[in-house]
Amino acid sequence: MGLPEHLKVGLRGEQLAARYLREHKYSILAANYSTKLGETDIIALKDKTVCFVEVKTRSPGQLLSPAEAVNYRKEENLKTNAAAFLKNAKITEAEIRFDIIEVILHDLYTADINHIKNAF
Repeated sequence: MGLPEHLKVGLRGEQLAARYLREHKYSILAANYSTKLGETDIIALKDKTVCFVEVKTRSPGQLLSPAEAVNYRKEENLKTNAAAFLKNAKITEAEIRFDIIEVILHDLYTADINHIKNAF
């Protein structure tokens, strides 16, 4: 029995987002970093900035943008996860940023990607 369709779509969106980041000279530090409050999809490094990235994947033609699915509670959980990651990784001096990557998935191979830097 395979994954439910919505999990397959989300996983594919995260794969495409990670590839996009690598193509734009980011190093992936962690994927699906979990704490008791939730998960951070991708943690990446570019220059001296650690980026905590929430990936939202949708089909074309949805009424709301993928970024609109990131609410205040999710933002707070991401901030808590970021603090835990930085502490566990012993990173004390770095710029940090919270980004959203929107993936509009046309099929498993083609997508539009919108990287929103400093989303919150």
